[in-house]
Order: sequence, then structure tokens, then C-alpha cells
Amino acid sequence: MAAPQIDIYTKFACPFCVRAKRLLSEKGAAFNEYDITMGGPKRAEMLARAPNAMTVPQIFIGELHVGGSDDLAALERAGKLDALLAG
Repeated sequence: MAAPQIDIYTKFACPFCVRAKRLLSEKGAAFNEYDITMGGPKRAEMLARAPNAMTVPQIFIGELHVGGSDDLAALERAGKLDALLAG
């Protein structure tokens, strides 16, 4: 089974974004990063995928909306992140 696509929407100088990207990198997970600092079509895309998202990062593993950095860290603490990353 192939690893799912991981998308993370970020903003410049966001410490929560840095933390989420660090965790994914430590796990060896490749991800697509979309900087929405200036808004634009990727911000609209993020809001279409997660209509109530008002903060960054917003993280998607496959079609699953994980949420933000704290949500990603909670999955890791619960021992569930590896399985999601493996597909």
C-alpha cells in the first residue's frame, strides 16, 4: 500500500507550522507544503477542504483532515500517527 499524500497549509514565521513539519520530517513523511501567508487560491482550497479552519497549519493525510499541530502531536502521543502515515 502506498503512503497517502500529505498536504500542510502554512504561513510564514508560524511556530506551530514549524513544529508540525518537524514531526512529519522526523517520521520520514514526504509532504506538500502550501504557504497561504498572502491568501490566494491555496487558501481558498484549504477553506474548501476544512471550512471551519481559521488557523494554520491545517494538515491532511490522504482525505483525512487531521487539523493543526496540536492534533498531529496528539495522534503521535496516542500511537496512531504511524499507521496513518503508512496508509
